Amino acid sequence: MPKTLNLLPIITFFIFYKIYNIFIASMFLIIMSGIIFILNSVIDKKIDKINLISFLLVSILGFLTIFFHNSQFIKWKITIIYMFFSIALLISQFFQKKPIIQKFLEKNIKISDIFWKKINFFWALFFLFCSILNIYIALCFSEETWVNFKVFGLSILMFFSILITSIYINYKTLKNK
Repeated sequence: MPKTLNLLPIITFFIFYKIYNIFIASMFLIIMSGIIFILNSVIDKKIDKINLISFLLVSILGFLTIFFHNSQFIKWKITIIYMFFSIALLISQFFQKKPIIQKFLEKNIKISDIFWKKINFFWALFFLFCSILNIYIALCFSEETWVNFKVFGLSILMFFSILITSIYINYKTLKNK
């Protein structure tokens, strides 16, 4: 399944937020996340742990948002997921033979182990920064500002982090040739 379909839940959330409110948007986020999770599982013929954790968090925090009529619950979802990513990357950095990033990408990208550690550490810090920034914006700014940041701000930050990583990898691979 194309990975771009994984964007449907957040797009659906944004549209329903703009048309209705965060509670209706949260309900459709749960529904769309469930559909995408099921489609990914059926097409890939396996359950991806990260997708499962994300779906469970969306479902639990989305339900709490709707049930208690309190938008703070759904605002914590990305903070929890990004904190989980940061911790996982840091654990792999210091307690495993190879960092997680290297395990995922080393088949396609050939660079020294030290550079994999730097990239892994960069992403651990990136996810930590984004989780803290998300909750800061959620707690200190309007709901609408948070929604816009969640949809556009985090996407832009992710894009630039991927770009920086790509430039760094390209530089290191060309330098080693």
